[in-house]
Amino acid sequence: MEINQDGKKSSLILLKQGAEARVFESTFMGRRSIIKERFSKKYRHPSLDTKLTHKRLNTEARCMTKARRLGVSTPVLYALDTVLHTLTFEYVEGRVVKEIFLDFGLNGLNQELMNDITTQIGDAIGKLHDGGLIHGDLTTSNMLFRNGTNELILIDFGLSFTSTLPEDKAVDLYVLERALLSMHSSCGNVMDQILAAYRKTSKQWSSTFNKLGQVRQRGRKRTMVG
Repeated sequence: MEINQDGKKSSLILLKQGAEARVFESTFMGRRSIIKERFSKKYRHPSLDTKLTHKRLNTEARCMTKARRLGVSTPVLYALDTVLHTLTFEYVEGRVVKEIFLDFGLNGLNQELMNDITTQIGDAIGKLHDGGLIHGDLTTSNMLFRNGTNELILIDFGLSFTSTLPEDKAVDLYVLERALLSMHSSCGNVMDQILAAYRKTSKQWSSTFNKLGQVRQRGRKRTMVG
């Protein structure tokens, strides 16, 4: 498959397809890159579809850029194309945190590495939240651990938005907590380590933690009701 990029045609390798977008590996000005394409939804009116796609594309680009300004590592954004509905950004050489946690759960190895990752996760989320940015999809699938530098990289800001409300921050943390419990329960309660690091970074942790308790309670009630 090919796409017009900088006046040239570059081969694309499909890596992932979700409900909202396709993700490809490609090259950008000679550099290995990732292209995220938001595709049209045929069930929507064409003008509405175009408007929504542009809005979400621009929002994702702005949120990625803001996260970097807040000191959170994300892939470097190379280009935004409103005609092709694509974002092009840096290809990060590293492992998905989901894979690292699954290996840890199976083998119980390298506690030092686990502590490093959970500390970086809590620190990154604390910076986002204090800067008024909600990731919206905090799972270990959306975190990379860069080879060589062991730097945590947050990816996929497709559901991100700006907010200073403790409720929104608490829901962001709760989404991560539920993902950890369902996917990585054999790793122990890593959420405690993440929250400890979050507390060290965030100046607004107290109001967020108060709301997190309420969000957890609502979640348990929904589970009981079914």
